[in-house]
Amino acid sequence: MGEEKAMKEFETMWSIRQQDLDKKERLSKMRLLDSLIAKEPLVEYEEALKKKLINELLLS
Repeated sequence: MGEEKAMKEFETMWSIRQQDLDKKERLSKMRLLDSLIAKEPLVEYEEALKKKLINELLLS
């Protein structure tokens, strides 16, 4: 019974950690996109990255 409770607590903590990492990754992408939007003109690879980030952030 104690192991089952410990396993549920671990799964809960793991789930919270995964959500936290997902949010941090999204914020990182948003910061990068913000810096690309603020920078003009963009070189070709930066423009491609900007479009990719916009698509990812809009679809998630």
